[in-house]
Amino acid sequence: MSDFQNESGAESEDIMLIVNAGSSSIKFAVFTANATPSANNLVCDGQLSGIGHAVRFRVVDQKKVVLIDQSFPEKTNYETAISIFLNWIKRHYADKRIIAAGHRLVHGGDRYIAPTFINDEVLRELQHLIPLAPLHQPHNIAAITASQRHYPNMVQVACFDTAFHSANEKIATNFALPRELTEEGIRRYGFHGLSYEYIASVMESVMGKKRASGRVIVAHLGAGASMCALKNGQSIASTMGFTALDGLPMNSRCGNLDPGVVLYLMQEKKMNADQIAHLLYKQCGLLGVSGISDDMQTLLASSDPHAAEAIDLFVYRISRELGSLAAALGGLDALIFTAGIGEHAAPVRSKVGAHAAWLGVEIDEQKNSAAVNSKINGRGGMCISPKSAKTSVWVIPTNEDLMIARHTECLLNRSAL
Repeated sequence: MSDFQNESGAESEDIMLIVNAGSSSIKFAVFTANATPSANNLVCDGQLSGIGHAVRFRVVDQKKVVLIDQSFPEKTNYETAISIFLNWIKRHYADKRIIAAGHRLVHGGDRYIAPTFINDEVLRELQHLIPLAPLHQPHNIAAITASQRHYPNMVQVACFDTAFHSANEKIATNFALPRELTEEGIRRYGFHGLSYEYIASVMESVMGKKRASGRVIVAHLGAGASMCALKNGQSIASTMGFTALDGLPMNSRCGNLDPGVVLYLMQEKKMNADQIAHLLYKQCGLLGVSGISDDMQTLLASSDPHAAEAIDLFVYRISRELGSLAAALGGLDALIFTAGIGEHAAPVRSKVGAHAAWLGVEIDEQKNSAAVNSKINGRGGMCISPKSAKTSVWVIPTNEDLMIARHTECLLNRSAL
């Protein structure tokens, strides 16, 4: 039996598998194929969380009906976790053909600036980029190779977080390094591009054409956090640079850091590269400053002054980057919050708004509180600023899975011509 045929040999409905593999979780979704992907043809979405520890596997269908919610109390490694969800997909959708898998790849380097079919050569190139995204790229690749083992004939597509920023001008991407290092690829790339691309694709329907084509800053605030300046819906600058360690402080990542700190850690603390990487990726950010948690909701609920300090530093850095990106844009017409913290942490939005009053940002606190579940007006987002505000402020949920599905379907259609 082929990978694309059910046991009876009858024709099967085509579906696409979308995979977003992180360091401690694997998020995935299934969409009906052979149609423009939308929320209407989402079949299911799910997540394996807690990889490396006790894993929870949860899947819901389009109507949020729980299809499976299972915990594995024993320590579960990455390869086992991938097999859990791929085997479940194979069993649960045995009557359907999985025609393709679309994968989120954090780093595409200089070469990969658009979605691409995955073959052995592409896979080798992606492995060369692991040092640029050591927290993410190995897991992205592990999901690809596991999918190949389970479905050896299935088409696989890589969609890159760096691609959306690939048209940034050199002045926005170059470091002040010797030219030969820049030519080797040491420059700013920018990340969270699939999220920003999705937001750009829905801005007009949510905000109106005039605002969407103006000077917009999107704040993708989640476990990983960054900000992007958009003009006419195109990226012109972002806060992340050579790696996804740069820019804003994050859940456990340090964000912007004087390179001299790394030299100090090497020379005075005698730390090696692996120890420094573990510190900067795993022990800093909200977790490091608070000493309590890397979770924003936990910190907001805490009375510990260190929790407040971590939140204040996070907001301060957002406010600093707002000024920088507004300067790159030559002004600001709209500010958009998205991702986990951006969509659900109303107090953070309120604090950012207060810091950005000089940019014409105002927040209506009643609207802000109501926007915690921001799919409130049926158009996928909500304005949380008063009508009189010079700069409008919005909460728009992101959907990286849908963006990957669109790219995968589009590439399949082009290859069929």
